Amino acid sequence: MKLNISNYDSSEKKSFPLGLIAGNGRFPIIFAENAIKKGFRLFVAAYQNEADEAINDYAEKIVWLNPGQVSKLLNFFRSGEVSSVVMLGGIKKTRMFTDIRPDLGAIKLLSALKNTHDDGILRAFATLLEKEGFKVESSTFLVPEILAEEGCWTKKKPGKSEKMDMNFGWKICKEIGRLDIGQSVVVAGGTVLAVEAADGTDATILRGGLLAKGNAVVVKLPKPDQDMRFDVPAVGPQTIETMNKAGISHLVIEAGRTVCIDLQEMTRLANHYGISISALSGSVLSEGFESESDKRSGKEPAEK
Repeated sequence: MKLNISNYDSSEKKSFPLGLIAGNGRFPIIFAENAIKKGFRLFVAAYQNEADEAINDYAEKIVWLNPGQVSKLLNFFRSGEVSSVVMLGGIKKTRMFTDIRPDLGAIKLLSALKNTHDDGILRAFATLLEKEGFKVESSTFLVPEILAEEGCWTKKKPGKSEKMDMNFGWKICKEIGRLDIGQSVVVAGGTVLAVEAADGTDATILRGGLLAKGNAVVVKLPKPDQDMRFDVPAVGPQTIETMNKAGISHLVIEAGRTVCIDLQEMTRLANHYGISISALSGSVLSEGFESESDKRSGKEPAEK
């Protein structure tokens, strides 16, 4: 009989097999480190040319897959008596058109889709996993502290014009999220300079930077109906490095619904480059945002 995360006690943790479907980025590694510390046995299905090879160090068993090998992934988890899985990290969208070799399981999955937008594919994949008997857990269920804390974390603060662009960009970003186009936009002076599509956030920032002449704003947000089990927007030091390269000086994310990778280093870099980071909730230009930002006074966020 399979164990369930919802009904096992701490004495069972060392025998609890947890499935990790790992894509690119640092999030799968951070999650794996925490899972091992908390006594889980990790069975990792890692995507080739995406997942960090360091994930090998945390896996009791690991299989490296092409994104189209759905049946192989299911059989791997069954062999480890896995009942709960998490989906972390991304897969480059451009691989959908160049490097997918679907097996029968993937063909059945894709044939039922009306489109190949991110949300549609991921929801269908999660539904397939659950139909096959695997519970898909929230991507942050072991590391809730990785979600963005509300406030302005940096010494640099957005001015009045930047706040107007934040408000405008927030609305645009939520709309492209609703349409499942992307998660980020670059705006300046009330004009959209770049919209994330298949090329990803970093490329969007660089495209926006080519048009920006001054204090442009990057807004990266979850979809209005974001499923926290997968594709939660993430930012980190690389985001700040890309913004600095693009000459963009303000970042807006949504508090409590955005993953922050290496938070201390991210904030240190932002202060070094003169970039502001604001994590907001609800109405972007509410009085609560301004007072919360003032309370933070550019201090480093508390270590998590």
